[in-house]
Amino acid sequence: MSNKGAEPEEEPTQTDNFVLIGKKPVMNYVTACITFFNSGEKQVIVKARGRAISKAVDSVELLRRAFVKNLEIYSIKIDTEELFKIEGQKSNVSTIEITVAKAKLKQPQEEN
Repeated sequence: MSNKGAEPEEEPTQTDNFVLIGKKPVMNYVTACITFFNSGEKQVIVKARGRAISKAVDSVELLRRAFVKNLEIYSIKIDTEELFKIEGQKSNVSTIEITVAKAKLKQPQEEN
C-alpha cells in the first residue's frame, strides 16, 4: 500500500503543552504537569479562567514546592474575556496563563 495523497504528519506545536484548569481536584492538574515534564517538555502552560484561577495558582505552587524543586515561573499573563450570554448580556471573565519551566542547574565553576 502506498500513501499517495495522504496528509503529511504535522510536527507538534508549542500549544501541545498546556493544562486547562477546571472542576477536577488540584492533584489531577499537578499530575498532568508532571507527566508533561517527564515526557521531555521543557515548559508547561497552565491556563484558567473565572473561579478556576485560584485552583491554577494552587496547582503551580504545589508543583513547585512539593514535586519539581527546580521549577521556575517564567511568566504570568492575566486578561479579561468578554462573553455574550444567550440572553444577549455581556459578561467579563478573568483569565490567567502561567508558564512554568524546569530551571537549568548551574554547574559550579572551577577556580584557577
